Amino acid sequence: MALTCSGDRTRGGGATSTDPGAGRMNPRALAVVGPTGTGKSDLAVQLARSLGGEVVNADAMQLYRGMDIGTAKLPAAARVAVRHHLLDVLDVTEAASVAAYQREARRIIEELLAAGEVPVLAGGSGLYVQAVLDDLNFPGTDPELRAQLEAELAQQGAPVLHHRLHRLDPVAAGRILPSNGRRVVRALEVIRLTGRPFSAVLPPPGPARYRATIIGLDTDPAVLDERVDARVDRMFTDGLVDEVRELLSRGLRDGRTASRALGYQQVIAALDAGADPACAAGPTAQATRRFVRRQRSWFRRDGRIRWLDCQHPDLVDAALRLAADG
Repeated sequence: MALTCSGDRTRGGGATSTDPGAGRMNPRALAVVGPTGTGKSDLAVQLARSLGGEVVNADAMQLYRGMDIGTAKLPAAARVAVRHHLLDVLDVTEAASVAAYQREARRIIEELLAAGEVPVLAGGSGLYVQAVLDDLNFPGTDPELRAQLEAELAQQGAPVLHHRLHRLDPVAAGRILPSNGRRVVRALEVIRLTGRPFSAVLPPPGPARYRATIIGLDTDPAVLDERVDARVDRMFTDGLVDEVRELLSRGLRDGRTASRALGYQQVIAALDAGADPACAAGPTAQATRRFVRRQRSWFRRDGRIRWLDCQHPDLVDAALRLAADG
């Protein structure tokens, strides 16, 4: 996968740094993280406007062109005042790669820092955020081994491979849903390639690559569940089913990553079953609530995150104070 910065432009005023330590002396790198439905995108835009910065997307599904309603991507009109990077850079038939994302996001962040501008990394894909902010190295892939495991996945099903993963690496198996065949295959591939548990490849947060302030948004779980339900209802009202149909005509079903996105996966299943696709709203909300719990668990283990209630009456000012504190 080759990622290209959306709306790339040539900058003046300093060379881009490729030195891993180049950003460490700049305290103005920011990240806005947390569970789905907490308003990360909106806050990132307001922070970037206030601080003279640019937003770097860290939502794996917002990398995809055309996946707008189901990913709650900010409309173009809401992004016009602040430049955004790594939105709409992949076709739905392409597989997202955290290693490729890591390379491109770091390039953009280091270019912004070298130009004296504020990168605001924003999104809820925990591994993508950690891959950028911390010195994580990802094992390569072996096409032959990957093809073998994917054939076994197709023949035996994800739960069988997940059971195998549990025998080899119970920690990793506990972090990956038995239904997530793509991640199970990757975990088994890494174990075979490295001879080490997959969980060992994903160490605790740190060491930090940049001197970043990480702001986390969350709220009471019951309140967030209500926000998720309202968000899903709004997506279906706004035309998610039509968006899925359009993307199916562009190869969505063949996209290993995009076709499994929340909402899209449920609508596809309903269409394949000949059911009313509007009935996919309930399963989508349920799956999203489960995903929120996993996001919360992922981010809460990072003690560097400075948490704010997303319903804080002066959220932007509170976030700006955290940014100023460094």
